[in-house]
Amino acid sequence: MLKNDLLPRKAVRSTKIVATLGPASDGQIEQLLEEGVDVFRLNFSHGTREEHSRRILEVRAAAKNNERYVAILGDLQGPKIRIGSFSEGVAVTLELGATITINASLSLSAGTKHEVGTTYQALPQVLSPGNILVIGDGGVELEVNQIKSKSIVCKVLIGGELGGGKGINLKGGGLATPAITEKDREDLKFACENNLDYLAISFVSSAADVNLARELVNQYASDCRIVAKLEKVEAVATEAVIDSIILASDAVMVARGDLGIEIGDASLVGMQKHIISRARSLNRCVITATHMMESMVHNSVPTRAEVMDVANAVLDGTDAVMLSAETAVGSYPLETVRSMAEIIEGAESSPYDAANTQLGYSCKLIDESIALASMTVAEHLEGVCAVACLTSTGNTPKLMSRSRSRLPIYALCDNPRTLSRVALYRGVHPRLFKSEQIDYDQINVAAVERLRQDGAVASGDRVILSKGDYRNVHGGTNTMKILEVS
Repeated sequence: MLKNDLLPRKAVRSTKIVATLGPASDGQIEQLLEEGVDVFRLNFSHGTREEHSRRILEVRAAAKNNERYVAILGDLQGPKIRIGSFSEGVAVTLELGATITINASLSLSAGTKHEVGTTYQALPQVLSPGNILVIGDGGVELEVNQIKSKSIVCKVLIGGELGGGKGINLKGGGLATPAITEKDREDLKFACENNLDYLAISFVSSAADVNLARELVNQYASDCRIVAKLEKVEAVATEAVIDSIILASDAVMVARGDLGIEIGDASLVGMQKHIISRARSLNRCVITATHMMESMVHNSVPTRAEVMDVANAVLDGTDAVMLSAETAVGSYPLETVRSMAEIIEGAESSPYDAANTQLGYSCKLIDESIALASMTVAEHLEGVCAVACLTSTGNTPKLMSRSRSRLPIYALCDNPRTLSRVALYRGVHPRLFKSEQIDYDQINVAAVERLRQDGAVASGDRVILSKGDYRNVHGGTNTMKILEVS
């Protein structure tokens, strides 16, 4: 057992919470922040430009009022293939063995239980008889029987209620679509113009998709970081492909809805663990998403299965867990965030949530070696209650967070963009620290005093401090100090 397995005071929650904004969260953003949200997500698949703009302003106002730094994540819709809506109502019921035609030439609002349109005009050209189509989250399955010029005649394998606008997936994957649509390009521009911290790219197939998104972001002179959503079978086909996408990204998301449909739920369990492990090994952040507390869209308490799911992702080492419909359109957004925070704290207090300072690789960069050395000493030296990191870009605290230490890592910085960005990193807590106003020989004392103001340390505690010889030098961290709080 490491010496700091039993901390001298209550541990701070390490795993972060991402909450999606929507009609249910309107008017409650400040309360969501108080309940524990670290990252707010804008889902560009829904909502108007005006709604997104208003919510961005509300998040930033709430963060300022609470003296908090939170990140804002924009999520591109991507080339999502959907069915049209139904003229008979919001949904139809499909009987087992019945026939339904997906007609690419049909109006998107003229669907019936016998025929429905699609947003992807080329769908008949990319399918073959025998293909299995999964509609929505897997509640309905259709077998392709016949392909006509503009129509796909299908037999219902799994029936039930089918709502309009549901997504279409090919079981096993393989639907070829462009990486970034024209709508995505407009939303990307909006994200850059509004200085969002992160931008999620949907349906990534390869590192080339991520690189394209980064090129577009760079055209707007933006430093918005890229999150690759892993939800296609092509993205997880081999470890080499997974690693190349992770390395091309700043963070990845285990998008379990579409990924589960494409690779099968039985394979999804191991794939989630593998992606999280590879992301941490390659020094990238990782978000686990989709259906984490889905029952709380309508219920005020989670199921035990959902409790276990969230806790399992925490024990896997994810940086963050994400809420979608639960906070966007659900009836209990505040209760959901509160429950998720409690589950995280319970999982992190478990002896199975162990720190890892034996990462099994050699460091190539000085700041990486300082980060690893700092966390190793912090975990083994008695009396260490916090790690402080003077940072300009946030890279060193990110590297520190890969160790999964239970000790809080405080990113001390005077750059608001960096402070917001590190809100995603597991175990990293952003704190404003105006080092330019402090004589360099007083930096150590001032940093410890900043932690004392937060109640993070007290007299007799020890603090590990990392910094560089020169201020505001990217990648310049080269020093670790062990400080006594007197």
